[in-house]
Amino acid sequence: MDIANHLAVIDRLCAREFPAEHGRTDVGTGGPGYLIAELQTSGDFYEDDGTEREETQAQYEADRDALGERLAERWGPADRISLYSAFRQSMEGEEPAEPWGTLASHVPDVQLWRTESGRWAALGVSQWDGELPFQLLAVITETDPP
Repeated sequence: MDIANHLAVIDRLCAREFPAEHGRTDVGTGGPGYLIAELQTSGDFYEDDGTEREETQAQYEADRDALGERLAERWGPADRISLYSAFRQSMEGEEPAEPWGTLASHVPDVQLWRTESGRWAALGVSQWDGELPFQLLAVITETDPP
C-alpha cells in the first residue's frame, strides 16, 4: 500500500468539485454530491480455496486501518458506522441517498470523519461477491451518512 499516494488522492477529492452527473472519474466514480476513489484493488478469487481470500480481506482491512490512522491525525478519531440500515432500506425498495445506497450493497461499514470543509470523508473495504476482488475505497461526500 502506498499511503502517501492514497493521501494525495484523498486531498484531491476533498478539493475537487462534485460531478453534475453520475459516472466514472479519473480515480473511480462520482455524482452530484459525492466522489468515490478506488485506492487499491486485489486480484479475483475464482481459483481460490478460501485461504487467499481470507488473507487478502485481512490485509485490506489492515491497510484501511493504517490509512485511517493517518487521517485521524488530520481530522480526529474516526466514527465507525455500519451501512446495514442503508442496505436494508434498498432491500425494502427505498432509495437511500447516494453514495450511501450504492456503497451499502458491497461495503459493510466505513470509518467516517467530518473534514474541515464540512464534507464527509469515509474509508471502506468493498467486495461485491466472494470471487470478486476487494477494493479499498475513499469516499468524499456532502451527503450525511445514514
